[in-house]
Amino acid sequence: MSRMQLALNVDDLDQAIEFYSKLFNVAPAKRKPGYANFAVAEPPLKLVLLENPGQGGTINHLGVEVDSSEKVHSEIARLDGEGLFTEEEVNATCCFATQDKVWVTGPAGEKWEVYTVLADSDTFGMSPKLLAEGVVGGDDPSVCCSSSGSSQAAEAAPSTGTACC
Repeated sequence: MSRMQLALNVDDLDQAIEFYSKLFNVAPAKRKPGYANFAVAEPPLKLVLLENPGQGGTINHLGVEVDSSEKVHSEIARLDGEGLFTEEEVNATCCFATQDKVWVTGPAGEKWEVYTVLADSDTFGMSPKLLAEGVVGGDDPSVCCSSSGSSQAAEAAPSTGTACC
């Protein structure tokens, strides 16, 4: 099974959860400080809400959730074959889950991920790429989840880097 992912920045997580629960007639599948996600069956959608006060109503990132690491790796090969620059994160903890994923950037700078969830996590997580680059503070709005950074998400993530996803 594959489904589209839409990750939205929201000003008020509780208010957004109330709205999207009514809109899609489903409760959040996961809720953590500054974060919630919905597994919507119809239409097939993974809706991720990231509390980023002052950024509400904007897209954080887009994605496609797939059912296996093999599918992620086949997408890496396919995207590379298409000449697209990819950034791989294997066995990375992000958005309260351990994931295998690949990132690509669209022509207008929009971030897309193709990912699979390997396991749940109690921590928000850190992008290994950002940790390796020494990025701190969440000042780069092109890095997903970091625009202004949710104070709650930042509290859930170690202070040595920018939260991913």
